Amino acid sequence: MQYLLPSTNLDGPKENTMNRKTPSIIGAAVGLALFLAIALLPALLYGGYAGVMLAGGIFGTPVQPTFAVRALIIFGMVMGVTGVGSLFAVGGAVAGAAVGVLASGTEKKPAVQASKA
Repeated sequence: MQYLLPSTNLDGPKENTMNRKTPSIIGAAVGLALFLAIALLPALLYGGYAGVMLAGGIFGTPVQPTFAVRALIIFGMVMGVTGVGSLFAVGGAVAGAAVGVLASGTEKKPAVQASKA
């Protein structure tokens, strides 16, 4: 129940962690742009190959061009694109968050002077 207690921070107001999400969002966008530029075609190809291997394992080889086989191949392609795209997005978000933390650590806050009355 410690999270329900009021904050007793004597250093002043603490920065809200939700204010630091912008570098992560920018990093995720850069990661998705890199995915579209670099990895979309290989993800489709390897996902399609995985779908062909899955269809060959279920229906036997040589694979006949039936609806179920084509559905498995498309499923493999979609899963390949989804998996690699999410990997690029998460990697970009992590990189963006790291850059945001490193950039915010270089700022110097003004010293608070104690008043002597």
